[in-house]
Amino acid sequence: MSYSIYKSTVNIPLSHGVVHSFCHNMNCNFMHIFKFVLDFNMKNVTEVTLFVLKGFTDNLELQIIFFFLFLAIYLFTLMGNLGLILLVIRDSQLHKPMYYFLSMLSSVDARYSSVITPNMLVDFTTKNKVISFLGCVAQVFLACSFGTTECFLLAAMAYDRYVAIYNPLLYSVSMSPRVYMPLINASYVAGILHATIHTVATFSLSFCGANEIRRVFCDIPPLLAISYSDTHTNQLLLFYFVGSIELVTILIVLISYGLILLAILKMYSAEGRRKVFSTCGAHLTGVSIYYGTILFMYVRPSSSYASDDDMIVSIFYTIVIPLLNPVIYSLRNKDVKDSMKKMFGKNQVINKVYFHTKK
Repeated sequence: MSYSIYKSTVNIPLSHGVVHSFCHNMNCNFMHIFKFVLDFNMKNVTEVTLFVLKGFTDNLELQIIFFFLFLAIYLFTLMGNLGLILLVIRDSQLHKPMYYFLSMLSSVDARYSSVITPNMLVDFTTKNKVISFLGCVAQVFLACSFGTTECFLLAAMAYDRYVAIYNPLLYSVSMSPRVYMPLINASYVAGILHATIHTVATFSLSFCGANEIRRVFCDIPPLLAISYSDTHTNQLLLFYFVGSIELVTILIVLISYGLILLAILKMYSAEGRRKVFSTCGAHLTGVSIYYGTILFMYVRPSSSYASDDDMIVSIFYTIVIPLLNPVIYSLRNKDVKDSMKKMFGKNQVINKVYFHTKK
């Protein structure tokens, strides 16, 4: 189910021709890589044909509550992220590098959530919470790919903000399509390569007999915890690859925002400093939450992989953060607010709820 929803959300129309062409090619390349991963691991199908996902609770009443809670979160996630993409497409004032990055982040978040949430909602309504072997492969590959892509996109967005604030007169030259398009492309490529490495390594292990995963979705750490094979190499791959990606992207974010802070301190306008502080503070909050949860999940000893806290943290960075990102990165942005006003200008209820409160 998750894979079919991925297919339905991945083909989002984009206003920029180069971005559209790239995404089309990436979809084709992804299908070849995905087929390779599945074919490579078919030998494991004879050992384990499905996995049991041990969710939050077996209590029927709580499952009903969780179903409607996560259904609401998922619907709001899609509305927020796809709505932001629509704004960028329709409003020519948002045809700038910053908003192309933002639309790419929204696209990734919508797909990231769609990989996990629909299957989880089905599990809340059934007694046997199972996922097929190939479905588990798909979830691991897609979740890892989108998670890595988001890390690099957040770093690219921080650099973009530094260029815009530190030297605004040269922004259009410094962040031309020749600069921001390779950054977007590289983020997707890095995500696919990173996911391919870990998916192949993980499903090359033996899962004879053991098939209960203490998660609401398939993830690498709990799979390593139940494998009968020696997982030392896999743990090293996870630690060094995830650690390196986090280190590089976090350094880019910290350096970018450090330079932004220096630029803010040189501003003469108190109002200008306040607005930039407010916007950058919100961005840093979102980045810190995302990177913090990723580090907690993947860069730590394997002995704690199956702890109950992991389930809550994994839900947070795969489901809750995609819901929060449109709010963090757009509702404090004047251009996005103005675009929303133009789109919903005749709707007095929406105006009152979303815009009147900011005064």
